[in-house]
Amino acid sequence: MNQPDKAKLRNFLQQNAAFNPEDLEEACAHFSSRQLKKGEVFVPIGKICKEVAFITEGALKVWYLNQMGEETVSCFCTSVGLSTAYRSFAQQVPSELGITALVPSHVFVLSYEHFQKLLTTRPVWQALGRNILEQQYLEMEQYASVLNNENAHEKYLRILQSTPEIAQLASVADLASYLGVTRRTLSRIRQDVALGK
Repeated sequence: MNQPDKAKLRNFLQQNAAFNPEDLEEACAHFSSRQLKKGEVFVPIGKICKEVAFITEGALKVWYLNQMGEETVSCFCTSVGLSTAYRSFAQQVPSELGITALVPSHVFVLSYEHFQKLLTTRPVWQALGRNILEQQYLEMEQYASVLNNENAHEKYLRILQSTPEIAQLASVADLASYLGVTRRTLSRIRQDVALGK
């Protein structure tokens, strides 16, 4: 674990729970470093998710198969943050979501076994788990609100404001899938935004 990335992990843990130095060192020791290639699958659909990833560099996309069997992007995960198929990870059931590296990415990975061990032996991990689940719930609620209340143009503007790197890193196909539009419509939206419309 190199020092800059280790600092990112430490900061994230401390921001989400009151870790003392001993607990923090133990927590960091349970995370293993991993490089993901562009397009590499972190969580495959239909398999039980056994890991959670802390992203220090790059970005991941979360997707599912719609009723037509087509890949549909539901969200993008960027550094510095966690990514996993939460329901599959928590309940150890086959995942309905897939998670794939959008670009070459560096992550620190925590296994389900280590997570459970920390959860039962270190009370601070219970607080961390609650905070992370709360954040995920709020993000899901926001995503549902966006789906119902924003059109594709508004969603694209929000990406530019909140996570501009995604507009640069994601393929046209992935962005169009996330926005729920065709590639042609996305190209028109980009032109309108560039012209200040």
